[in-house]
Amino acid sequence: MTSKHSVRERIEKLVKDLNYHNYRYYILDNPEISDAEYDKMLRELQKLEGENPEFQLPDSPSQRVGAKPLDKFKKHKHKTLMLSLNNAMDDEELLAFDERVKKFLETSKEVGYTAELKFDGLAIELVYENRILTVGSTRGDGETGEDVTPNIKTVKNIPLHLSDKPPAYLEVRGEVVLTKRAFAKLNEEREKGEEPLFANPRNAAAGSVRQLDSKITAKRPLHFFAYGIGETKGELFDSQYELLKKLSRFGIPVNEHCALCKNIDEVQRFFKKIGEKREKLDYEIDGIVVKVNDFRLQDKLGTISRSPRWAIARKFAAQEASTVIEDIIVQVGRTGALTPVAKLKPVHVGGVTVKSATLHNQDEIDRKDIRIGDTVFIRRAGDVIPEVIKIVESKRHKNSRPYKMPKQCPECGAEALKDEEEVVSRCIGLSCPAKLKEGIRHFVSKGGMDIEGIGHKLVEQFVDEGLVKKFSDFYTLTEKDILKLERQGEKSAKNHIEAIEKSKHVSLDRFIYALGIRHVGEHLSKVLAQEFGDIKKLEHVKEDILIKIHEIGPEVAFAVSHFFNEPRNLQEIHNLLHAGVKSIGQKKKTGGRFEGKTFVLTGTLPRLQRGEAKRMIEAEGGHVAGSVSGNTDFVVAGSEPGSKFDKAKELKVPIIDEEDLLRLLKGS
Repeated sequence: MTSKHSVRERIEKLVKDLNYHNYRYYILDNPEISDAEYDKMLRELQKLEGENPEFQLPDSPSQRVGAKPLDKFKKHKHKTLMLSLNNAMDDEELLAFDERVKKFLETSKEVGYTAELKFDGLAIELVYENRILTVGSTRGDGETGEDVTPNIKTVKNIPLHLSDKPPAYLEVRGEVVLTKRAFAKLNEEREKGEEPLFANPRNAAAGSVRQLDSKITAKRPLHFFAYGIGETKGELFDSQYELLKKLSRFGIPVNEHCALCKNIDEVQRFFKKIGEKREKLDYEIDGIVVKVNDFRLQDKLGTISRSPRWAIARKFAAQEASTVIEDIIVQVGRTGALTPVAKLKPVHVGGVTVKSATLHNQDEIDRKDIRIGDTVFIRRAGDVIPEVIKIVESKRHKNSRPYKMPKQCPECGAEALKDEEEVVSRCIGLSCPAKLKEGIRHFVSKGGMDIEGIGHKLVEQFVDEGLVKKFSDFYTLTEKDILKLERQGEKSAKNHIEAIEKSKHVSLDRFIYALGIRHVGEHLSKVLAQEFGDIKKLEHVKEDILIKIHEIGPEVAFAVSHFFNEPRNLQEIHNLLHAGVKSIGQKKKTGGRFEGKTFVLTGTLPRLQRGEAKRMIEAEGGHVAGSVSGNTDFVVAGSEPGSKFDKAKELKVPIIDEEDLLRLLKGS
């Protein structure tokens, strides 16, 4: 019999894992598990919580939808929740849904449904006021999304002005998708540019909508399909099917594949029909959405926790096949992440010949006990990236051995480290070929060595032509070298050499930041610079020394110590110093007006840029933190402040504006 303690531990583990995968899926657009695996974990959690409600956690994903919006966009609060759907994985579960609906409505009569396609894209909300599109936002956590209006306006089939006679205020919900052809072309272009490939059309669509530069979004052939509404003022709608017809009349795109079904039997026939057409569709779908058609019945049924009682997603079965793992190789990504990949005996899955599958990380390999030579079942997660879902132990060779990730980077031989809080190992080598371009872009950036005029395209050319194989190679470049590159004349070559020469004189904190040490941003670079005063004093530094420094935690101490104990990194730092780089140390400001005070900045200040305000505070000995806590002394709030403002009010932290800050700086 399972003990209450073990049930509680299992619930806590599922909540932690599901929240992590929510973050990977909704925020990073980079999932590590298939939808089927996620659904299985969520269903297990819901079952355990239903049987043990006393163990339900406040941050359980069963209580929320998606994940928090990204900080880089303004927040948009939805007037009504954007909900997610429960899933029916087979006919039995779909029929059980129909029975639950009838039971709740206390009727034995057939219930009418609208059946629509379940798109694999990004859920968004469009707000129309007096026919004009005013806001486009992502779902976010269901209550608050990201305001991506400039990007949404670039999606060509989204009307900026509605036709006919729409309600004066109308919130339209739907999905932004990327067609299969557009997705294939986009990944071809990214491969040529040595950019990371998108996992599937859904991630590509999400990544496109979340671009800070709307010009990039405009270049992506995105498509929108509406499937519902939020709040509306004016005309009311009686049913889902009527709504879809009227949205289409207003000029809002609605997918042609939908059906008004008299009962659940007709829904099943529609599901079968769509399943037969699935491969021919030019966009990804993973099932159909079934909704009680009558809005009055929907209101009566209501919602439970994260999902409506009146709707369900009937999912397609995942596409699977059996094959053999012939080898396991390790690929190194642009950020140094090591990813194990299974090389498979070629197998045909859902119309595609599959030769490899992602294994994600060592934890995943250990959990599934995957070994070279194993017979395995693979699934095309998202119909694009295949993954190993289970092994066939009965077919395992007696002499097989567990697989372990290498301790050294297969590209450059530097140490590969795994933080306790992470599941991936990362190469810490400064000059690793696999992450060289990304590292160089960071090295020359404004916050780093600030080499003016060296943009992304020029970095590509330097590396592709073999002129820069490590950071120190910049300081051996000549005008003649640069003249060999495309679109580089004598004047630009001279300017680049002057900028490189100028960068040799740099503050120690910017030099440390330019090295790209994991977890070390601009602020912690300053902390290290003020503590050590000389880059050479950081050589062979130990974790126990670093951990004693205020603001340096175990994660940072681990990363910094290993970085400065890696021989290849020390050699490259010596190369930079030998090339003439002189880093100027700085002492920590003491006795300033803000000594010992912690500030948090939120919103847009009227005159000061955030970076400028931060420098002014730090110049007076203050510290600018990224989040509000009980140790915060002041929150400086501008227009449209975020959640930090609310947190400050909750904790009764003093809130000041820009004028107050300037007065404090003057000492008045």
